[in-house]
Amino acid sequence: MSTARPIGDEDYEALAAFRLALRRFLTFSEAAARDRGLTAQQHQAILTIKGHGSGRPLTIGELADHLLIRHHSAVELVDRLVQAELATRASAEDDRRRVVVALTAKAEVILRELSATHLDELRRSRTLLEQLLERLGPP
Repeated sequence: MSTARPIGDEDYEALAAFRLALRRFLTFSEAAARDRGLTAQQHQAILTIKGHGSGRPLTIGELADHLLIRHHSAVELVDRLVQAELATRASAEDDRRRVVVALTAKAEVILRELSATHLDELRRSRTLLEQLLERLGPP
């Protein structure tokens, strides 16, 4: 653990302010998801599935990796998404042992609305976040 220069009070203040800004965004995000009837983890999961964007379906294992959760937790999360009619699951075409996940039209609508709200919030926070990062100095 080395840094280019000693850590000063201004660094601690910048780190604390940045952490507060992140917590505020996460609190906003959790409330927005809850207002749409989702848990924060369900919102993160459908965003991950949609944002995977590699041209191939996302497997449950990949979902677990993206969400930093264990495979069995991802299976339970997908079970809840399927039950809520937000996702479908199927065996992968190239390997029937792997399970892939896709969004339903219902999830697409909810995600579109949540993402628009989140992008607006990030745009409002952009200047503050840039200022906080600038306070940390050059990389």
